[in-house]
Amino acid sequence: MRRASFAPVAAPDARVLILGSLPGEASLAARQYYAHPRNRFWHLVGHAVGSELTPLEYDDRLAVLQARRIALWDTVESAWRKGSLDAAIQQAEHTPLAELIEKLPDLRAVAFNGRKAGAIGRAQLLECPLALIDLPSSSPAYAAMPLAQKERLWARLGDFLC
Repeated sequence: MRRASFAPVAAPDARVLILGSLPGEASLAARQYYAHPRNRFWHLVGHAVGSELTPLEYDDRLAVLQARRIALWDTVESAWRKGSLDAAIQQAEHTPLAELIEKLPDLRAVAFNGRKAGAIGRAQLLECPLALIDLPSSSPAYAAMPLAQKERLWARLGDFLC
């Protein structure tokens, strides 16, 4: 079945744009970024900005991100995929990242949540003068790295928010 990404969540003053690949089944069903209960995105980004986001309602999480000048989107606009794994993405159509970035004049960095997002996003942003940051995936499917190590790597986002 063909799956489609959500609209970007981005205020004009965003300094960091975090890109995933394509929302998984739980996120699509909930119509929320990173809705799978075992996905560590909200924990990791909350750790990076010094706020506990996991217990908050979704709209409140987004409000905190926007207040901290963080935007969210995906690198895949739509694709065929069975299940939620990035490896199952086929016939992907990419989001127009350069168009969004042009609308964010304060942007300092683009961060990729996982390898698939990084591979697709970096290919689109070859000429981009912004910092491009590869982050370990927050997905429960990527359990090879301990949470403490993921926290240290995601904490780098704070360097671009000051």
